[in-house]
Amino acid sequence: MGLRAGFARIDVTPLLGIGISGYYVPRTAIGVLDALEANALALECNGDRLMLLSVDNCGLAPTAVYDRCRARIAGATGIPADHVFLAATHTHTSPAWGEDDPASRAYTDWLEGRLADLAVMAADDLRPARLGCGEGVAPRVAFVRRFRMKDGGIRTNPGVDNPDILGPIGTPDEGVNVLRFARADAPDIVLVNFGNHPDVVGGCKLSADWPGFLRRRVEKALDDVKCLFFNGAQGDVNHVNVHPAGGDMNDLAPDFDDVARGYGHARHMGNVVAGAVLQTYDKVRWLEVERLTGRVLEVEIPANLPRPDQLEAAQKYDALHRADRDDEIPFTGMELTTVVAEAERVLRLEHGPASFRMPLTAAVIGDVALIGLPGEPFTGIGRALKALPGWAMVLPCCIANGYEGYFPMREAYDEGGYEARSSLFAAGVAERLIERAGALLHAIAEEADGG
Repeated sequence: MGLRAGFARIDVTPLLGIGISGYYVPRTAIGVLDALEANALALECNGDRLMLLSVDNCGLAPTAVYDRCRARIAGATGIPADHVFLAATHTHTSPAWGEDDPASRAYTDWLEGRLADLAVMAADDLRPARLGCGEGVAPRVAFVRRFRMKDGGIRTNPGVDNPDILGPIGTPDEGVNVLRFARADAPDIVLVNFGNHPDVVGGCKLSADWPGFLRRRVEKALDDVKCLFFNGAQGDVNHVNVHPAGGDMNDLAPDFDDVARGYGHARHMGNVVAGAVLQTYDKVRWLEVERLTGRVLEVEIPANLPRPDQLEAAQKYDALHRADRDDEIPFTGMELTTVVAEAERVLRLEHGPASFRMPLTAAVIGDVALIGLPGEPFTGIGRALKALPGWAMVLPCCIANGYEGYFPMREAYDEGGYEARSSLFAAGVAERLIERAGALLHAIAEEADGG
């Protein structure tokens, strides 16, 4: 039997009053700007099946909750758990996860059931399909957020028009991966993969951020099409142009952490990324698909253990933050967020563990591979994975089958900045994940060739 594809979507917006994720600042949902959604793509070919799900959430939960979701989906559909690929879009206006928060636990339990229902609905929608792939470009909506400063330091999100900025550390990846599943008797399904933080809206109202605008714009622009989004390597990029010109600051206003945010700018970003889809939709390269497979590889990563001389400051800053006395911590803006996050990491790892095990996930559709990373990978990881040889396209996907924090490149640990200072993982995590992902895809390719 040839390739078949199915699609389903559900609303996963929680009740108001639930905590909102991100920022190390308590926020509670007081309204809804647009619905949070979960989208699923079911695939079947020659008796093998895959289930790819994307949910509007900042991180969903630690890996154990992803495991429960995948097991429940497997039980509901009969698809093996290692063939279930579950990712969060990383919107920062979505429910927070907290084991000690009854509202969060109740929402997570409800969401597990809803995702299983969603998978069943997508499997019921399977129709004959063919696969095409292409890459568009989304210019000037992704910007590296780590900068060298005139004082020799490194800062994340130093603020718009900060005169002390020397320049960004690296360049963003503006490429947008597009998979088109064309179905003769049902809507086409478009899968979009692009790396950028959905941290554009801010505030205390729930929103899918720019990925929601992207999906809606694609579906309005193209007749009879359904769209789902998987975020890419976004750990060191966001939407902030620190040197704006012309109308770049339209619909944006400064927020508490030196980041300019605005709902209208989220719409703009969704439109631009949707434009990249329109660039490629009619000109995809059609591929033969004769195999589907999923694989989960456990990777061990050394921990970013603290030095003894870091403990005193960490204890002080953590205590002040928990007592709601951030004004007594001698930092402001994103620098305040950085020292609070670093203190949390230092205290969490004061007594170990020496290493962590985490899942690295592959979902293979013929000569196309999705690589799922259980956290926030830097752009360098995404570029390395996209360049792996032997594949028509490799799509790096963040926060897939787990959420364990930041994966900075090795040099970032010497440079500093929010991501490396807060990461639970020692220098070399990015390079280790790149190497293991390459080995995983190589092994899958050899098996397909009978090697």
